[in-house]
Amino acid sequence: MIVCPLRHVGHQNEAGPDGATVHVDESGSLHIDEQDGDDVKLLGIYPTEQRAEERVRRAHVLPGFRGEPECSLIVPYLLDEDTWTEGFVRIPRGE
Repeated sequence: MIVCPLRHVGHQNEAGPDGATVHVDESGSLHIDEQDGDDVKLLGIYPTEQRAEERVRRAHVLPGFRGEPECSLIVPYLLDEDTWTEGFVRIPRGE
């Protein structure tokens, strides 16, 4: 089973010119430097990349995210049932 964790990178670094925050490195990839104070938070796990991307689009219209640079990270992950057999709980809507 493949799942798609959605993470958000809160950039705290000041690696750019004049202490500017760097969101994307020279290659165009999302810049993550936890040594520099960047904070990576897991926002959710989605069944497909499309569902995770839709969540990102919905978030970008909310106050606090509107106008923010694209700092979301979606990396599909093969969930091996031998390595994740406990600790998973499904909570039905409304509970």
